Amino acid sequence: MSGAPHVTEPDVGELEDQQARLVLPRFTYDDAWTLGTLLVELARERRAPVAIDIRRGAQQVFHAALPGSSADNDDWIDRKRRVVERYAESSLLVGTRFRARGKSFDTDSRLDPAVYAAHGGSFPVSVAGAGVVGSVTVSGLPQLADHALVVEALERFLGGRDG
Repeated sequence: MSGAPHVTEPDVGELEDQQARLVLPRFTYDDAWTLGTLLVELARERRAPVAIDIRRGAQQVFHAALPGSSADNDDWIDRKRRVVERYAESSLLVGTRFRARGKSFDTDSRLDPAVYAAHGGSFPVSVAGAGVVGSVTVSGLPQLADHALVVEALERFLGGRDG
C-alpha cells in the first residue's frame, strides 16, 4: 500500500521514551496549524490516504482528509483520540501495555470498543509544565504506520521550533 512503509512494533519502553521526548514548550493555534500542515505534506509525499485531526482541549483546531480517506477514518480518529484523552498516553502505548500483559484492550479494559480504540495513530500533545493539552491523530494506514507518521511529524515540528 502506498504511504505505509513496513514499521516494526515498538515495545512499551520505546513508546514511553517517545512520549517523554516529544514534549512541546507551548501549543498555540498557530502551532496546531503548522503541525497539521506538516502532517498533510508528509502524507501527500507518500500518497497516504489519511485523515488528520488535532485537538487543543476539547476543540478541534485542525482537520484534513486526503484522497482515499473516508468517514470511517473520522470514526477511527474519534475512538483513538478518546483513548488518549482517558489515559493521557498514546493510543498505541495503551494497546501495547495491554498486549504486554497478555490482555486485550477491547475485552479487558471494560470500555466499549465502539467508543474507544487502543490502536496506533493518536498521540498526546504535551506541553512542558502543563501536561497533556490535546491530541494529534492520523487514521488511514495500518496502525503502526499511523503512529509512526504522527511521531515523525512531532519530531520534525520540535526540530524546527525556535523556542
